[in-house]
Amino acid sequence: MEQRWNYLVEEYQSMLYRIAFSNMKNRADAEDAVQEAFLRYMKDEKPIQNKEHEKAWLIRTTIHICLDILKSGWYQRTVPWNESFASATQNIYLPYQVKDDRTLEAVLQLPVHYRNPIYLFYYEDYTIHEIASVLNEKEATIKTRLRRGREEVKKILTEGRP
Repeated sequence: MEQRWNYLVEEYQSMLYRIAFSNMKNRADAEDAVQEAFLRYMKDEKPIQNKEHEKAWLIRTTIHICLDILKSGWYQRTVPWNESFASATQNIYLPYQVKDDRTLEAVLQLPVHYRNPIYLFYYEDYTIHEIASVLNEKEATIKTRLRRGREEVKKILTEGRP
């Protein structure tokens, strides 16, 4: 059983951390969200059908945990530690990310309903169908959010504002 948990952590930890970080925007909260997702998976007694379902479940759970934390009263009353974006993202490895990636900074400024589809599509290489499945949305909704999210990223990059 321990080998199973070690496999899960090795297989999904870095991806889930990147997704959590894109939502939480700080290292500690992202790590907490990923840890909570793994704990919920371990507690869940229903068998997972296959590897793709397992991956989708972990992504969806991580995103929901992040959203729950962000809307909690405790989190809204806290003052964020001044952790600069550059120092926080230096531990996130994206294979095609350039050193000075203003695009990722712009994506992280998007509202969550645009940020998650954009991030999953461009940074995790998910298809629209897979994103719709993971986020429990219609494909048309994901396409619209991708289009609008791209427009917002373009505004941020050209005009310097969201």
